[in-house]
Amino acid sequence: MRGITMALTEKIVNLPLNLRNLNMGRILAIDYGQKRSGIAVTDPSQLIANGLETVASKDLLSYIQSYMLKEQVDCIVVGEPKDMQNTASDASRFVDPFVRRLKALFPEQQIERYDERFTSKMAFQSMIDAGLSKKKRQNKALIDTISATIMLQSYMEFIKNKKFN
Repeated sequence: MRGITMALTEKIVNLPLNLRNLNMGRILAIDYGQKRSGIAVTDPSQLIANGLETVASKDLLSYIQSYMLKEQVDCIVVGEPKDMQNTASDASRFVDPFVRRLKALFPEQQIERYDERFTSKMAFQSMIDAGLSKKKRQNKALIDTISATIMLQSYMEFIKNKKFN
């Protein structure tokens, strides 16, 4: 583990000064669902996306509140459900009220919406690729967490490309 930490530290130190901020907070991603919501988070340097856990959606705001008391969060990214025509899907009727409550609870917090299309399918495929058993692949909570991680990784790539273009 120490070797990995040293390698990451070396990569950060070698970044240009305008791209390295060692006091960054995390980016928290939420794949919101009617029953469960997958949560992923970056490391403090915002280099690596990791699945955090899946939380009952009814408990999500209190979970986020508790998490933000322990960790610095620079941005919350909430999945934006869209259909193939790039318009809001049916799931938006559940996600939009959640985002409004989130903004009311954290008015100073940066909150972004990000396209979450295909993340569940990609999560399921990654479980197959990883060799998980059929029983483990039926774990919807795990799919939600992996979906949030995929969405967060995609968001991080988007931000990185935006900075360099």
